[in-house]
Amino acid sequence: MAVNFSNDPTAVGFFAPTRFEADVLECEVIKGEVPKEIDGAFYRLGWDWFYPPRLPNDAGPFSGDGYMGMFRIRNGRVSYRGRYVRTPRFLANLEAGRQLFGVYRNRATDDPSVRHINRTVANTAPFVHAGRLFALKEDALPVEMDPNTLETRGFWDFNGKYRAQTFTAHPKPDMETGEMICYGYQATGDLSRDVFVYFVDRNGEVTREVRFQAPIVSMMHDIAITPKHIVFNTSGFVTNPEWMKAGNVMWGWDPSAPTYVAILPRDGEGKDVRWFKGPTRAAVHLLTAETVGNKVIVETPVSDGNPFPFFPQMDGSPWNPKLAVTTLRRWTFDLSSKKDTWEEEIVFPNAPGALPRIDDRFYGLPYRYGFMGYADPSRPFDEKRAGNVGGRVTNVYGRFDLRTGRIVGNYFVGEVGSLQECQFIPRSRNAPEGDGWLIGVASNYAEMHSELVIADAQRLDEGDVARIRLPFRLNSQVHGWWANADQLPLV
Repeated sequence: MAVNFSNDPTAVGFFAPTRFEADVLECEVIKGEVPKEIDGAFYRLGWDWFYPPRLPNDAGPFSGDGYMGMFRIRNGRVSYRGRYVRTPRFLANLEAGRQLFGVYRNRATDDPSVRHINRTVANTAPFVHAGRLFALKEDALPVEMDPNTLETRGFWDFNGKYRAQTFTAHPKPDMETGEMICYGYQATGDLSRDVFVYFVDRNGEVTREVRFQAPIVSMMHDIAITPKHIVFNTSGFVTNPEWMKAGNVMWGWDPSAPTYVAILPRDGEGKDVRWFKGPTRAAVHLLTAETVGNKVIVETPVSDGNPFPFFPQMDGSPWNPKLAVTTLRRWTFDLSSKKDTWEEEIVFPNAPGALPRIDDRFYGLPYRYGFMGYADPSRPFDEKRAGNVGGRVTNVYGRFDLRTGRIVGNYFVGEVGSLQECQFIPRSRNAPEGDGWLIGVASNYAEMHSELVIADAQRLDEGDVARIRLPFRLNSQVHGWWANADQLPLV
């Protein structure tokens, strides 16, 4: 059967499937100079459909084949490499010459010939720990990749000591201890409420396991850590056996589902989890957290409704774009109170964005600054030159002062572009918090190519430090990760 995307209405425009792997030995610097102090690799992971979806009701961004890109930066020069993550699913499709797998996380919709095959696409987040590069998606174990060639090495179970069937897309590094905190939800199989938490030392060895159960089966995509606590949360994205048997993608949005938040002491066991309960929310990506006395304070983008229109409303109601808008909020949990609720404060009401970052060196430490791309309607966007992209685009990176509640700098990408998630690069190992650069990929709609942008994180209003042009458009990114040269055996 010939490959044909003509029946896929999403396979058009800038974010249509690219379907190729690439090497650019030295990229073109079209503006400024790449700082010579930068030495490392910016990894970005996302989706790129190699074969069209098998069924029309799939959750496209979450089901596309994993594709890892790497910008290697050193001595003021940049190279690029991009490779598909060769998962068992990708290889099975390649052998058959067609899409064999059904909708997102619903094995019953797969071709019977592949129902015994791990169906992950490993397309969500890159992560580096103990000298290893991983491609992560929360429905399977990590897929290890060579940090230089991007060759797929296979699933990694931490020498048999990681016993959950799933692994989060967002483990958290503790830069003080060198420890990685990770977890798997639906840890014992689809629709299970089991959550397994693991503590992995700086050498990649599992040192502890903690198990508990969530009150509902819900998306638990991210966590936040402090020196004393770990924060987990559910959302309005839930599922059940009847929903799955009907052939749906795993998650549907239930406007009546409460949000549960678990706070686990770092030195505790499953019995020590404290659960809080609140109204329906979607806090998919947690910025970070801090323990202050008896309170745990979490800062996170939150929406009051379904932020993903490709996940259906369980009650049959239409998707509401107003409720989908995220705002940076502060959740405060009082551990000394007997109440199971929390306080919510909207800290930045006019910065709708969903992919926040901090200076990674400050996970688990007191912090002040966050960075996030968001849609700024006050900035010009040339819809005609951009090719009628439609909707609000992420056109700025903001520097958020979480102590004062002010945005203290904005990088504007330009009138015909949009930005994908940024990463922070410290200026030096011991630089103060937030002193460094932001790096990210911009989509140039007018010229149909992608650009790597680098901006001074303390002077975002001054624009590009450097802009690097690729001679093609990149696949859509979900998340990225910056690794300094001393964190991996980079060449």
